Amino acid sequence: MPLHRIRALLAGALATLALGMALPAHAQWKPTERITYLIGVAPGGTVDLYARGVRDALENLKLTNGQTVVPENKVGAGGALALQQLKANAGNGHWLATFHTGAIAGAATGLLRIDPREFVPVAMLVEETSLVAVRADSPLKDGKDLVALLRADPTKARIAVAPALGQNTHLAIAKPLQAAGVAIDRLTIAPFRSSGESVTALLGGHVDVVSATAPVILPHVAAGKLRILASAAAEPGTGALAGVKTWREQGVPADYVSYNGVMLAPGVGADQIRMWEDALRKVSQDPAWLQMVEKSGNKPIFRGFVDSHRYLHAEWKATGELVQQLKLGAPK
Repeated sequence: MPLHRIRALLAGALATLALGMALPAHAQWKPTERITYLIGVAPGGTVDLYARGVRDALENLKLTNGQTVVPENKVGAGGALALQQLKANAGNGHWLATFHTGAIAGAATGLLRIDPREFVPVAMLVEETSLVAVRADSPLKDGKDLVALLRADPTKARIAVAPALGQNTHLAIAKPLQAAGVAIDRLTIAPFRSSGESVTALLGGHVDVVSATAPVILPHVAAGKLRILASAAAEPGTGALAGVKTWREQGVPADYVSYNGVMLAPGVGADQIRMWEDALRKVSQDPAWLQMVEKSGNKPIFRGFVDSHRYLHAEWKATGELVQQLKLGAPK
């Protein structure tokens, strides 16, 4: 390289360095007022459980600049009311909401009248396993029994899901049943406001089957009140789910995995995203948080803003295709 070219490059580098030293350091954004954490379902289900677990970890680890995190269950329209309130606070990093696969599914089916792609997913914290369960005295012993029953008559069993038709707990049972040859458009599906309520309905004899995530089912299995028929996980479970057979292990070529995390309002700045991503990364490493998620039967993970954003758009496409196959609706 010619000497004059080397000198020019060196001069440019030194000028850039000098400019950087002259500029003031960018102050990281920090919360300066109460933080509202919107939860789009009623208390008692896993979405509520994990949101409150995140709140506890944020405060216990002192990650919010001394500000209180207030969880608010904003129930209605399958979670759309919570997202509408979040959208009304565009650009404000003091507002959080649950980021969940169910919102993507609900929007793709047209049941959730708001587009989750408008929002900012900042972290994914839990990989959830969906289970199908019945009361302990049910004649159904496994997933094969359920498939046989519903192939003969798709209306024979009342199936509880939450928080609305076309969302993740619905898709988690519809997908394997469809793969097993059941006419899923004829199923009797009963939606409840939360998985806690759907399990209560099952225990009370108001429905025959429930599709829900592991944390709301496992305590009742341990108490001898419920029996798990199948897991929608892609792989056999461990810990509390050891020995629970997946649909694939029972000859049904399907699985369905959902994720739980945190999203921010549209229009937040990079500094707000960075602050919350860093805080939630620390939450994901907290021993109390890890113990709670693992005890619930789900898997603690951490995927930051970039991976969460990619997942949102990839899942939107994949769910749209699934919805069309299941004839549950059409993506907006």
